[in-house]
Amino acid sequence: MADVLLVSGRPGAGKTTLLRRLAQLFPGRVGGFYTEELREGGHRVGFVLVTLSGQRAVFAHVDLSAKYRVGRYGVLLEVLDEVGIPAMRESAVAGRAVFVDEVGKMELLSASFREALEEVASGPAPLVATILAGPHPWADRFRRQPRVTELVLTPANRSAVFLQAQAWLARRLRA
Repeated sequence: MADVLLVSGRPGAGKTTLLRRLAQLFPGRVGGFYTEELREGGHRVGFVLVTLSGQRAVFAHVDLSAKYRVGRYGVLLEVLDEVGIPAMRESAVAGRAVFVDEVGKMELLSASFREALEEVASGPAPLVATILAGPHPWADRFRRQPRVTELVLTPANRSAVFLQAQAWLARRLRA
């Protein structure tokens, strides 16, 4: 099983920023995806899934009349299937660290996403993922697996957690 680093924290703690900063420090050695807010008039209206190779797709939006909803957002799970999961698998097959932002309520609606995450975690590539802070049956089981390290990010400890995550990833990419 791969070593897995999970970064949890409240919304706005800086989880996505941490992942993006790590990706900048290890160019060409990481793959996967992150999510980015869509804003209109200063208000969040959705989320875009962005692969580390630059592919972008709207994943959730207030104006979507999708089969799945989380809060006020319609969620397009097919974006995970067609963009996110392939980015995860391509990175793992290439021997790069796999980044996933995030393992949250929207993403966990997808059985294929959960299966892909377990597949990556059972392979040799290191996995770095942000994960919801609150309880969730599947996420709680995942975080209790052997070889999982979880760091809790807060606004007060951002710098220290970033340095811990950087050191964790550097050790795994050297091996």
